[in-house]
Amino acid sequence: MSETDEPRLTHIGRQGEARMVGVGDKPVTKRIAVAEGRVLMSAQTLDLVKRGDAKKGDVLGVARVAGIMAAKRTHELIPLCHPLPVTRVEVEVAPSPDDSGITVRATVEVSGQTGVEMEALTAVSVACLTVYDMVKAVERGMRIEGVRLLEKTGGKSGHFRADESAPEAPAAEGA
Repeated sequence: MSETDEPRLTHIGRQGEARMVGVGDKPVTKRIAVAEGRVLMSAQTLDLVKRGDAKKGDVLGVARVAGIMAAKRTHELIPLCHPLPVTRVEVEVAPSPDDSGITVRATVEVSGQTGVEMEALTAVSVACLTVYDMVKAVERGMRIEGVRLLEKTGGKSGHFRADESAPEAPAAEGA
């Protein structure tokens, strides 16, 4: 494989400097990205969230709005992201099916020249952080885990779907 055939980081210039990728010549296409993450917590804390009895208010509703806002402002948070005219953001925030905590899933759509993976991941991350913030008074040991891209469509690289059977990252020593 020659040096030109090797994959390269698109945000790194020839001399190793950070750069914003030029997308002006790329065609406008419909692009969708879906991401997810979880906030793991005790059954007692989850019950408090489900009942709507958190001191700061409606945890799920506030986290949903925070995720939507974050998707729209991703370019202000991630230095090399393009500002995108996002056309749809859906953020689902609900108790996990196994009652281990809260699952957040974000779907972001745009008709544009670059993808919305970062917007979906940012929406999930900020929604998870919002859940943590709203109930940290009762449980500081919550964990935010599994933030990842599930699927993306559109653009030159086409369709991507995460491998659901992929093993989880090993736990840190002493964890």
